[in-house]
Amino acid sequence: MEIYLDNAATTKPCEAAVNAACDCMRSNYGNPSSLHSKGLSAQLVVDDARKTIAKEVACDPTGVYFTSGATESNNLAVIGAAEAYGKRKPKIITSSVEHASVSAAMDLLEKRGFEIVRISPDTNGEFHHEDFVNAVDDRTCLMSIMAVNNETGYIMPVRRAFYGAKKKNPDIITHCDAVQAFMKKPVKMTELCADLISLSGHKIHGGKGVGALCVRKGVRLIPRVYGGKQERGMRSGTEGVPMIASFGAAVKYLRGTMDKRWEQVSELKQFLLERLKFVDGVTINSKSSASPYIINISAEGIRSEIMLHFLEQKGIYVSSGSACSKGMQSGVLSQFGISASLADSAIRVSLCADNVMYDLKEFALALAEGKERLIYSGK
Repeated sequence: MEIYLDNAATTKPCEAAVNAACDCMRSNYGNPSSLHSKGLSAQLVVDDARKTIAKEVACDPTGVYFTSGATESNNLAVIGAAEAYGKRKPKIITSSVEHASVSAAMDLLEKRGFEIVRISPDTNGEFHHEDFVNAVDDRTCLMSIMAVNNETGYIMPVRRAFYGAKKKNPDIITHCDAVQAFMKKPVKMTELCADLISLSGHKIHGGKGVGALCVRKGVRLIPRVYGGKQERGMRSGTEGVPMIASFGAAVKYLRGTMDKRWEQVSELKQFLLERLKFVDGVTINSKSSASPYIINISAEGIRSEIMLHFLEQKGIYVSSGSACSKGMQSGVLSQFGISASLADSAIRVSLCADNVMYDLKEFALALAEGKERLIYSGK
């Protein structure tokens, strides 16, 4: 038995994505920069994926830049925008619960002299768009807020915060890390009032090693990688055509099924929550309004990694938090008002539409067994 419930870390590539990548590696293997027909054929694959993603995000295809993943996209967005616009406006606003690829970039910019304002939630663990807007002044060059928190599934007030920020300071650049939202809920550049949107291929059943940064026309960024003219000079280096093809194929595969999958996953989440009511000592850390794709829970009294490995022995795969944290606590849960003891025993269950109720039934049973056996054995 193998039950995979770690889809926020990565998803299983869909058949369409695998086929697209394999075709590029087996036959369509030219360098897109080459001037011969093999190069042109590869360039057409890249262009098709670019147009597919642009259509889904509602931006111009020339504004879609392929990267090695969302971490690079976030770095390019945050540091690239700060370097382009921050000389006379050195203030940046973000949240206290961002992914490490954003928060670490903010730390770097802070060391370089930028003023970083990190907005925290209230005592109930709720973010309010007014807090972001109130922090904006004429010295602010950038606001960066994630769409969905990767550890709790919390849905951030991105649109209202960005709209209010733009109204108060029309020159502000707005960036959204939409990795945990893309192809799960609508991510449209105009509707979000976003100038920059970061995406990842392997979170939506595409291949690993590919991401994209979508840039609104007219927005300037200072590149982070130099040495060539690929991606119109924004991101030098030969494009990873197989993974780019897989990214585009995954978007096409999921397109048009967003509402159906959201409803399906919502039913799975509700089923799991009902099952967990019968497991003693389990606390639900995610709010009821959170994305159904991510459910953060705590098996009180048992450290996360101990329960994680117990479940792994049963063929059930979950995580203790963000995959990028490598088992270390990120501090995000404490920002949401979750106690240190609960954070120490936190488990992230993340779903996709391929999961079924049987998966969650077996998880709940294994969790109950783990609670009994591990506490009894003094773990």
